[in-house]
Amino acid sequence: MIAFTDHGYDGVGVREIANAAGVTAMLVNRYFGSKEQLFAEVVEVAFAERTLIADDVESLSRFAAAALVAAEPRSVDGFLLMLRSVANPRATEILRAAIDAHFQLPLQALLPGARAHERAALFLSVLAGVRLMQQVLGNPALATADAAALERRLRPLFELLVHPPAGAEPS
Repeated sequence: MIAFTDHGYDGVGVREIANAAGVTAMLVNRYFGSKEQLFAEVVEVAFAERTLIADDVESLSRFAAAALVAAEPRSVDGFLLMLRSVANPRATEILRAAIDAHFQLPLQALLPGARAHERAALFLSVLAGVRLMQQVLGNPALATADAAALERRLRPLFELLVHPPAGAEPS
């Protein structure tokens, strides 16, 4: 459902989505119930197919840095889908729930030590910030950077959130 990625939740209607799929709006509504339910399904698929979270804490920083600088294939991009849909309160609720389920909670469960929920949120914020500057704003320092060099620079930043130095965590 590239229409949601390109135009956001408020920028596309069921009729346009149906036309792009070569079906009727009635058929879309029959299978998905509503635009909101279709959006929730698209978000679920977009976030499930791409993961920025490794399966183990030891490879987490390396995995996230590598995934962040990897070239994105043109499909439903979860980040652009999120960015272009947050103006709608209901879309934001759907996105927040999916981010929690696919990223925040799994990451939080992996992180050792105190304040894992805050460090997980910061980890995701770094990912989102880099993606915004690189993919959306086209910041030249990030958009044209050597992927391997950028990955090497990002890894220690993530590592600080995964394994904070002793004494860095307030109680």
